[in-house]
Amino acid sequence: MYCSKCGSTMAPNTAYCQICGIPAPVDPLLSAPAQTIPQASSAAGVSPHWLPPVSRSYAGFWLRFVAHLLDGFLVGMLFIAICVPILFLTGLGAALQSVTRGQEPDPAVIATFVSSIVLLIGVSLLGTWLYYAYFESSEWQATVGKKVLNLVVTDLNGNRVSFARASGRFFAKILSGFIPLGIGYILAGITEKKQALHDMIAGCLVLRS
Repeated sequence: MYCSKCGSTMAPNTAYCQICGIPAPVDPLLSAPAQTIPQASSAAGVSPHWLPPVSRSYAGFWLRFVAHLLDGFLVGMLFIAICVPILFLTGLGAALQSVTRGQEPDPAVIATFVSSIVLLIGVSLLGTWLYYAYFESSEWQATVGKKVLNLVVTDLNGNRVSFARASGRFFAKILSGFIPLGIGYILAGITEKKQALHDMIAGCLVLRS
């Protein structure tokens, strides 16, 4: 090491030059603080709590419409599979065949017909409700039609809905259906969060997973 003023040789670890008395120059490599190189943490060691949330977009009207058609077809097939045996068990089919034109209808036949229709409507409503409420509150968070199109039903915070909330959403669809021109459903294509009327009532979102 050399003195920066007189150029004389200085012994290592010397604080001052022995010739001119100037302080010894400081070695930047020795004076620089040690830097810790951050180690890349493995993906397995990172807590899921600190991972950035996965952003999901709202499902538009047409995606939901196609999912509704798929679910309607599936529910219709299940309805036929359940109701055909009911027709035979209640005797509705035989009662209808016994009715001929020009004859006074038998009150027993009318009672059988009305009770069978009420039973079919009740079974249809019960089955459809359980289908939508169960699947939308399950781990899938979607019916079969929505699952095929990668859609999920969540609450306003993006969380899984309960069976009660899914049931409320299903029965709120009745109100959406009462509005003329299907406006209750069309709202899913024009609102900010792509919510239909029944989504707003139940506090739900339909997202693309």
